[in-house]
Amino acid sequence: MQKTALVPYAHLPRAHHDHHVLTSTVDVFGTAHWLLAERAPLPGGDVQPFDALVVSVHPDGNVELTELSAVRARWPHLDRLPDGGFVVAASRARRHEDANQVQVFDMLGRETSSFSVGDAIEHLLVDEAGHIWVGHFDENPAGIRRWSTTGQLTWTSDGARIPGLFDCYALNVSGTTAWACPYTDFPLVEIRPERPDRPVRVWANRVRGAKAVAVHGERVAFYGGYREERDRLAHGELTETSVEPTAVALLTLPDGPAPGRRWAVGRGSRIYVLVEPYTAWGVFDLSG
Repeated sequence: MQKTALVPYAHLPRAHHDHHVLTSTVDVFGTAHWLLAERAPLPGGDVQPFDALVVSVHPDGNVELTELSAVRARWPHLDRLPDGGFVVAASRARRHEDANQVQVFDMLGRETSSFSVGDAIEHLLVDEAGHIWVGHFDENPAGIRRWSTTGQLTWTSDGARIPGLFDCYALNVSGTTAWACPYTDFPLVEIRPERPDRPVRVWANRVRGAKAVAVHGERVAFYGGYREERDRLAHGELTETSVEPTAVALLTLPDGPAPGRRWAVGRGSRIYVLVEPYTAWGVFDLSG
């Protein structure tokens, strides 16, 4: 099978390798961010608020440091807001009404608001307008929702007629558009809440189990799958109603081997992949 190698994208500066990586992401503008703590959180019990450091590596290579005060998430999601602030969210909520699940920080690292978006966060991605997109896994039937930075629900998949939406396996947010590929039917879904005539479009899709998706024009690529297909990169083209498969490859690290344990983020035509020990992002660009 043909192999496609990731291209090196961003590296955590070596000066910070002695910190524990809580999570990492690449934002809608292409900047990579690492959320670091002095040590890993202790298992069990409540999390005591702790100070954390965000290391941001911009596409031009410049490095920016932001200290966040009193972070409360044990297993956090992170993304940057267009105004320079950050969103940190706990993937699990002990109570649905937990007002501290999502923390919003300003560009100086001070908390400005907190609210709940519900348990079982699989994906949290911020768009260019500052909307917070959340995709849930199957322990929360909420599906896909969009929030403001003050906790106002601005869009929900309830009533959107997305077939088989029990788990948001893949979510891609670019500009102000979201793309998703949810379990169990794995359709490709385009969400544009500001488009009044047709906010949601759905294409039938035969690729199962993808954990990330990239879209460029009429072309699409799905990354991941079950068992021996976990490194699969499946290409397709959009017709009026379906995704028609065109090619399949294996996505590898820049130096050749399979990625192993990884995190993946979809942004427009790009899929970013971060492998253990989570210090270097690689990228696959469908537009290239």
